Amino acid sequence: MIKGKFLALALASVMALASGSAFADGGDAKKGEKVFKKCKVCHSASKHKIGPSLAGIVGRKAGSTDFKKYKALKGADFTWDAKNISSWITNQKKFLKAKGLPTKTSMKVKIKKEDDRENLIAYLKTL
Repeated sequence: MIKGKFLALALASVMALASGSAFADGGDAKKGEKVFKKCKVCHSASKHKIGPSLAGIVGRKAGSTDFKKYKALKGADFTWDAKNISSWITNQKKFLKAKGLPTKTSMKVKIKKEDDRENLIAYLKTL
C-alpha cells in the first residue's frame, strides 16, 4: 500500500515538473514580444544599443558578441539556452555568482513571473 502511494506521488511530481517548467518549449512569442518592451530600453532585436542585440541569443555562446562595452560575460563558458536565460532575467547578480563570474553588471531589469519569462524566451527564439 505504501509503495503504491509513493509511486503515485512520485509520478504526480514528475508530471507537475514537466508541465510547469520554465525550460520547456512552452511560452507564447506574441506575449513575449510585449514583455520584451521592458528590455528595449537597452536591447534591440537587430542592433547594439546600450546593451548588445538579442538577435540570435538562444543557442549563442555567452559573451561571444562583438559588443565591446559589455564585460560581465567575457570569458563565460556557457550557452544561452532557456534555463540560462530564465536564470539571468530572474536575477543577474545571483546568476553571475553561480557561474563564477564577476557580479558587476549594469542590467537592472528582472522578470519575476515565470509565465513572463517563458513568453519572453519564446519570443527571443524567433529573433
